[in-house]
Amino acid sequence: QLIPLVGVVSFAAVGAFSFSAYSLFSKSDVIINKSGNPEPWETIDPTKPQKLLTIHQKWKPIEELENVRKLTK
Repeated sequence: QLIPLVGVVSFAAVGAFSFSAYSLFSKSDVIINKSGNPEPWETIDPTKPQKLLTIHQKWKPIEELENVRKLTK
């Protein structure tokens, strides 16, 4: 009776660890070394979806925000 419980808990633990490793190495919104790049959001590609599942997402730059970004740099 304990074997199925151990199997389910082990499967959940392996799944959680593998998703954490996947997010750590493939997602750009996870930052390991914050002091090396103080503005990491500047290097994110806005055309690449950051979610696990994205349906019909289209990115368009906002002119006002682009103008503010140019003025502050």
